[in-house]
Amino acid sequence: MSSSPPSRAAAAAYGCCHRLLLASTTVPARSRCAGRARSLTLALRCHPIAGQRLRSRRVACQAISETEPEGNGDDEENEELGDDGSTPSVDSVEEINGSAESDSNIDNQQLDDVERIPKATIDIMKDQVFGFDTFFVTSQEPYEGNLRGKPAKSYEKITNRLENKFGDQYKLFLLINPEDEKPVAVVIPRQTLQPETTAVPEWFAAASFGLVTIFTLLLRNVPVLQDNLLSTFDNLELLKDGLSGALVTGLIIGVHEIGHILAARESGIKLGVPYFVPSWQIGSFGAITRIVNIVRNREDLLKLAAAGPLAGFSLGFVLLLLGFILPPSDGLGLVIDPTVFHESFLVGGLAKLLLGDALKEGTQLSINPLVLWAWAGLLINAINSIPAGELDGGRIAFAMWGRKISSRLSSLTIGLLGIAALFNDVAFYWVVLIFFLQRGPIAPLSEEITDPENNYIGIGVAVLLFGLLVCLPYPFPFDPSQLTNIDFDL
Repeated sequence: MSSSPPSRAAAAAYGCCHRLLLASTTVPARSRCAGRARSLTLALRCHPIAGQRLRSRRVACQAISETEPEGNGDDEENEELGDDGSTPSVDSVEEINGSAESDSNIDNQQLDDVERIPKATIDIMKDQVFGFDTFFVTSQEPYEGNLRGKPAKSYEKITNRLENKFGDQYKLFLLINPEDEKPVAVVIPRQTLQPETTAVPEWFAAASFGLVTIFTLLLRNVPVLQDNLLSTFDNLELLKDGLSGALVTGLIIGVHEIGHILAARESGIKLGVPYFVPSWQIGSFGAITRIVNIVRNREDLLKLAAAGPLAGFSLGFVLLLLGFILPPSDGLGLVIDPTVFHESFLVGGLAKLLLGDALKEGTQLSINPLVLWAWAGLLINAINSIPAGELDGGRIAFAMWGRKISSRLSSLTIGLLGIAALFNDVAFYWVVLIFFLQRGPIAPLSEEITDPENNYIGIGVAVLLFGLLVCLPYPFPFDPSQLTNIDFDL
């Protein structure tokens, strides 16, 4: 497709709007985004280079202008030109900014053909769509302005005006510039947003993962087969012994997914088919569920992300209590070493509270196996509540604190998990899963400026803390006499 060359200021500024829309990390200093915090880039086109998908680093963007704007400032333009004073091409701009860009792993979108917003359309947007009461434009190419009033109300007004003037042709995003925490508006043609297609039918891949997950849930509850995996297919009849445990743990995982589905329906969010991830250690790592459409705001994302762990934690906690209270059905139960309860602060604390003096290190204990089955379900919910990437916890953190803070928290969490992976197999496989499938970034929301209501933030914090209690160890001895026998002599 042929097109007129981009203006110098617009071409040099493309990196700002591109990263604001598609990236989760701060804008690099050398992209010269300083002073463009309130930019409204309307004449933006993006397309993959050499047929690469959007998730690739090789993405080129151009800001298109049919006429050169006047008064952009020669000094600023000269600063953003090449050494020879020429206008930077797409490839040269990519070379300047591309190395500092993070992967844009947006699962549900890809850029289609090059799309240009005509100058006449831009003028209508500037004069009739944006206004004094919403986002007052003060300059052009890129447009800069001041956000007026509450972001949610301004977004609604601007969107209504866009639809009145242009129908369903354009999509508005109100975002936060991660460089200086100021609002920025981005408008792009809806034609450039296309659902992602996969080579393998979604239902087939999800069913395949689900069957393997059922097998690992059964296997996890048959210790004899776990010790010798090669003998599993010669002793498939033994898998029936793990049916009860698989049903309990699977029920907790299923309730988790139902929580997401109900919250999505309430908020108008479309979800893809859940992919259940098998695990040899704990039966399953839960499910990976894509968000198909664009979420409206952070509150909707928070409700969606918190609903699953909240439902799973609630059922798992009730079943855990019943396991401690009810005697074993066969009168014998499962004989364990009480030190196993030190692996979870929540489970260890409940064990000490409900079992009392019967809980002593070095003394074998018979418990209802429901305790371990429910504990496994709680652990699966807890690791999905880790504030990292596109896990439920990562989405909760983003919804509560914004993209910049959640990105830093995600990096810190993955780093700590990496250290834990040196000593724990579950942590190792979980780090690998996050890195390759769930590291993000989270796709842009329609309006990312408005904070969620305090009651939803409280729910999000409670989910993160509950998951932390499940994962952290219980550090205190179960037998108080061990404290009095400690020799403090130097």
